[in-house]
Amino acid sequence: MPREQLKTLTEPMYYILLTLKDPHHGYSIMQEVNNRTAGRVKIGAGTLYNLLSRFEEEKMIVQVTEENRRKVYQLTGKGLEVLQNEYHRLRQLVSDGMNILEKRR
Repeated sequence: MPREQLKTLTEPMYYILLTLKDPHHGYSIMQEVNNRTAGRVKIGAGTLYNLLSRFEEEKMIVQVTEENRRKVYQLTGKGLEVLQNEYHRLRQLVSDGMNILEKRR
């Protein structure tokens, strides 16, 4: 994954990393994202496993165990840093929007 892509995350990327703050396996990640977003963000298996592979290559996540052929992943320090940077970027976007939109009222 090129370095530039890590500066901003897509919604699926953000929610996968957010979910992996705690250990989860693939299907559990899909369910958790669906629940956290009330169904607004749906991640298919192909997208999920492609992103998990890319995150693992970038050392943003690590496989912590394997249970009944289910690989369980968790965020690494680098992954947490990327997630926190995106969180702060999104907060700034919302703050900027509030400042502009509330002035026009």
